[in-house]
Amino acid sequence: MSAPPQVIVRSTHRGLRYVDGRFEGILEPGAYDLPRPTRFGRPAPRVEIVLVDMRQREFTIKGQEILTADKVAVRVSIITQFRVTDPVAALERVDGYEDRLYSDVQLAARRSLASMTLEAILTNRNQLSEDILRDVETIATGSGVEILRADVKDLAFPGNLQDIMNRVLAAERLAEAQLVEARTKAEREALEATSRADAERVAAQARADAARVAAEADAAAKRIRADADVDALNRLAVAAAAYVQHPALLRLRELETLGALGANASARLYIGFDKHADALTD
Repeated sequence: MSAPPQVIVRSTHRGLRYVDGRFEGILEPGAYDLPRPTRFGRPAPRVEIVLVDMRQREFTIKGQEILTADKVAVRVSIITQFRVTDPVAALERVDGYEDRLYSDVQLAARRSLASMTLEAILTNRNQLSEDILRDVETIATGSGVEILRADVKDLAFPGNLQDIMNRVLAAERLAEAQLVEARTKAEREALEATSRADAERVAAQARADAARVAAEADAAAKRIRADADVDALNRLAVAAAAYVQHPALLRLRELETLGALGANASARLYIGFDKHADALTD
């Protein structure tokens, strides 16, 4: 007797078992025998296994021309990633869940773009993707499908508008470059001014320190000279007091001075002989 026919459900799929057109259960990955035809000519139940792919998949809606809120025609391409989470709902609740998902994403994109201006689309492209995902995820869940992503892949504009946008973008890039250059120049000039101010401040501090040191040195020198003068005067006062008490010391000092002058050839001594003569005459 030959082996009964089999159907194999791979790990990437799930199988929906139908007997005579009636759903009976989900088949997990594995091999399943199908019933043999019964003898005596009686037909066996008709068993059908429908495989449902559970892997993550994607599709792209290309070149949908849609009018924005400010009546600008744009062409948009949307990439959608999804996976089946409930194989029974995917097959039983809708007729062709992939086609239904495609239509839902397409309609959601039209609704979102029709509510946005061109400027809003250009400045906040992520909002379009978020709106589409939020619009279709609940519907998709009811069909046993989970939407993982619904992102805007490409946006195209009419030719003249594209040229205008290119010029605007070029002007914006030029303005940004000029702004960066101006900011860099201003920062460089500010840095140079700060450096000059720091250098001048250091030089001024150095001059002030030098003047202070010079003033302190001059004051110290004057103080030393004054102390020396006072000391000399004190010594002279002491000597004068000694000469007063002992006149002979003064005479001895005079003789020492005369002796020192006599040893100097260039010295000149003037002695008052006339005064001595007058004294003798008297």
